[in-house]
Formats: sequence, C-alpha cells, structure tokens
Amino acid sequence: MSMERMETETYDVAIIGGGAAGLSAALVLGRARRRVVVIDAGMPRNAPSAHMQGFISRDGTPPGDLLEAARAEVRHYGVEILEDRVVDAEAGFALRLAAGRAVTARRVLLATGAVDDLPDVSGARERWGRDFLHCPYCHGWEVRDQAIGVLATGPGSVQHAHLLRQWTDDVVLFTHTHPLTVEERATLDARGIAVVDGAVERLVVSEDRLRAIGLADGRTVPRDALFIRPALRAHADGPAAALGCELLADGLVRADADGRTSVPGVWAAGNAVNPRAQVITAAGEGSAVAIAINTELVQEDVDATMRRQAGAGVERALA
Repeated sequence: MSMERMETETYDVAIIGGGAAGLSAALVLGRARRRVVVIDAGMPRNAPSAHMQGFISRDGTPPGDLLEAARAEVRHYGVEILEDRVVDAEAGFALRLAAGRAVTARRVLLATGAVDDLPDVSGARERWGRDFLHCPYCHGWEVRDQAIGVLATGPGSVQHAHLLRQWTDDVVLFTHTHPLTVEERATLDARGIAVVDGAVERLVVSEDRLRAIGLADGRTVPRDALFIRPALRAHADGPAAALGCELLADGLVRADADGRTSVPGVWAAGNAVNPRAQVITAAGEGSAVAIAINTELVQEDVDATMRRQAGAGVERALA
C-alpha cells in the first residue's frame, strides 16, 4: 500500500528510536509544546547489561527501569510513543511503519542507536554485558582487583588494556587477531600487563560465571572478566539510508557538531552518530539536538507568518 492511500498523522518531530537520546529529545520537545512521536523498535544497545553506571543520580539503575521512567515522563507532556519500526521513508519525511501506520513530520531525529560487532568466539554473545564487557567506565568498578583479560581486535586494544590497568594490577592482553608491534609490547611490559599470543576460541564458563579464556591451541588462561573494544555498526534496516542521509563506512550517520545530517530537516543523536556515547552522553546529545530542532522550527514558524502577512497585505492592496 502506498503512503498516499494510508491514513497518516502529522507531527512537528518524529523521533526514530526510544533510547536515552530519543527520549531525552522527546522530553525537551514535549515541554516546548511540540507535537512529537517516538517510534521505538525496542532494541537498546545496553539491554544485555544488568545495570548502567556513570549516570548521575541513576548510577546502578537497570537500563529498562530508566527507559520506563523516561517514557512516563515524556507521555506527561503529550509525547506519543509507538512500539513499532520504520520500514520505509519518503521525501517530505513520510514514514511507513511495520504495523501499517504512516506518519509525517516537519523534522526527523534519528536516535536509532547501533549494535556492537562481536567476535566469532564461542560464548561471546551469551556472556555479553555480563562478564564479557566493553566499557571500563561502565564496568571497571564492578570488576576492580579481579583478573581481567582484554581481547585484541584492532589498534585501540592496547590502549584499552592500559586503561583497564587503572582498575586492577592483573591484566592480560590476548593478541587474538591483532599482532602487536615491538613498541606496543614494550609499553605493556612496562606496566606489568601480560601478553598471551594466539587466537582465542572460547569463553570457559561454569556455574554461570566466566572462569577462563580458551585458546585455539588448547591452552586456558584463568580470567574473571574479558573486555573488548568493539566496533559499532548501524542497525541493518535503519531508516537513515532511506531518508538519503550520508553514512560512514560502518553505517553510522554522518552529522555535524549540532546533529544536522546531510539531509536538511533530518538530525541525529546518540550512538546513531557517536560510537563513544554512553547513556548519559546520549541523553545530553538528545537534549542539545532537541533545542536546535526547536530553534529551527521557531524560525520556520516566523518565516511562514511573515509570508502570510505579506500575502494578506498584497490582497488588501488589490481589493
């Protein structure tokens, strides 16, 4: 069914994604008395984590609890939340949803997040967010003074190992798919970070806890937690491409410092554009972008009013 024949509803802003960035933006825009819809497919990046850290006044809160509270807050200001997914988009910001509904909006905010690209290691997905971790600032305190491993997959992995040395003096770097340079080995040795060469094959788990890292050659190295600096990639069915936005190599959206994408009227915030955004960062970006969007809408409203008044003046002069 074409969008022209579907019943559509029009909003000031359609926010695609109901995570921290999207809901923070919705809160600001709802309080600014804009008509806002949040379209949320329900796939937050931090869903595997039991708790989120580093969010002032909410440190240790389960991610789902934060989102539930945020949804209640934005609904208080008249924001509509649709548990749905955008499956198509057309010029003029007409969005078709999986359930068959269509919405149009004056502006679109992409807060679609991203997914972590995990390595092909047995047990990795099952332990992700539990004792196979990514962010030292999110999880370092919880595994302080324990035996930590770092799985090297790229140039940033050595820096990740040095960073984790802040939380424990027992850090092992597994070279896995990233051969180390002589200089990298020297810096690791200087700080007492051990290096284990060879490909990692599996995570050894018993009694629902990580116990060791298993290598392809049969060796096992006892570890309590394993960290990785994962690559982020956009959701495969994201609407950014359909809207014509310029994308980076990993599918994330290219946007300027204010959140403007290459398509006028389409904005982006959070992990959809910033791979390093933590929950509190994404929320802040959503707030800042919402203010920028509302400012642009206000100017559009002023311009439209001036054109109407000018047109009315011409009509009176010709009467």
